[in-house]
Amino acid sequence: MKKTDAQPNTLLGLAVIRNQLLFVLFAIFIFRLGAHIPVPGVDIHRLTDLFSQHSTGILGLFNMFSGGALSRLSVFALGVMPYISASIVMQLFTMAVPHFEQLRKEGERGRRKISQYTRQGTLVLSSIQAFGIAKWLVSQGIIPNPGLSFYLIAMITLTTGTLFLMWLGEQMTERGIGNGISLLIFAGIVSHLPDAIGQVFSQVHQGQMSGFSLIIVALLVTLVTGVVVYIERAQRRIPIHYAKRQVGRKMMGGQHSHLPLKINLAGVIPPIFASAFILLPATLSGFFGQSKGWSWLIDLNLMLQPGHALNSLLFVFAIIFFSFFYAAMMFNPKETSDHLKKSGALVPGIRPGEKTASYLDGVMTRLTLAGSIYLSIVALMPQFLIVALHVPFYFGGTSLLIVVVVVMDFIAQVQARLMSHKYEHLMKKGAGKSAPSHLSLLH
Repeated sequence: MKKTDAQPNTLLGLAVIRNQLLFVLFAIFIFRLGAHIPVPGVDIHRLTDLFSQHSTGILGLFNMFSGGALSRLSVFALGVMPYISASIVMQLFTMAVPHFEQLRKEGERGRRKISQYTRQGTLVLSSIQAFGIAKWLVSQGIIPNPGLSFYLIAMITLTTGTLFLMWLGEQMTERGIGNGISLLIFAGIVSHLPDAIGQVFSQVHQGQMSGFSLIIVALLVTLVTGVVVYIERAQRRIPIHYAKRQVGRKMMGGQHSHLPLKINLAGVIPPIFASAFILLPATLSGFFGQSKGWSWLIDLNLMLQPGHALNSLLFVFAIIFFSFFYAAMMFNPKETSDHLKKSGALVPGIRPGEKTASYLDGVMTRLTLAGSIYLSIVALMPQFLIVALHVPFYFGGTSLLIVVVVVMDFIAQVQARLMSHKYEHLMKKGAGKSAPSHLSLLH
């Protein structure tokens, strides 16, 4: 009976996880299918030639995040970057605007309202970017028959594609495993890697890149992958001591534990937000710079291209800013100090209350600074590879960081759900063994 009771529960838990994994795979398949459906009225051959000439610029970076959909001008060409940009704006509003700050404190109702504002912001940003892309393509001679009908079709198609991806990512988060938006970005990057690796081997074969440079690139990617895994798992463990207290005739407490603080609490969010922070003005300046009277936008677009000093400085500044911003949202030293005080715990050598909060704030500040520097170094690696070794794509950096972190988070969530089902089974089994007569009294 014990085996027969345990087996159905285990199989049920595995079936739930299997269905969640299948849903994630199905959603990724839909995403990749839509990335190959082009917008009507575009000369695909001219578009391919244009992107081959700008593979290492802003367009190449934008194309990487869209999984190659932009180079085909497919229905998902904008990707999820407008949604990420809208999320950045809303998170800034929740910290600076009293109305949105109050919504954040209202629980589920406030969260739904903020999500609604984020979707509306996504609609506005994707519409502006869609119009900019259509105008830029017309100026480049990519559209054989430009006209009002093309602008309408392109704007409606691209905007709808982004809104669909936003909805698809939310469904993956709710019905699948992991964060849906991160998984969509991950799928886009991974789908682009085979072509990028093929370009490298083609360059080596043609003599444009030496075999020694290829070995250096492979060693750098392996080293950075190991560093990312190590840093993402690294913790600063602050010792915690529970004071002894008497409960009845028993003496409770006196135990030692620790408070784990991650070095990189924000994970992969700062590089993604920083990329969106730079991509939005860079793409808009490139799209609208062709208009009469707006030629100064072309100079701005050139300064925002990867490899330029302004691009690097803004990218590092944005990563550091979003690292501290996200850490401030996720970790509140005052609340943590109050929880420790209420549970009778203290940090050895630090007074409970304000002193503990100040100490935790100082530790978290140093950890966040170290984590932001690590993220900046990893994210700037592609620019070094392009300038120093003439690597023709954004291999490593933000893309490698996203791939490694998303895979680690995905595996951790699968393991957590497996343990959760196993724990639920053990709890039910324990409840079944303990005094069934008490269960009847509850009814």
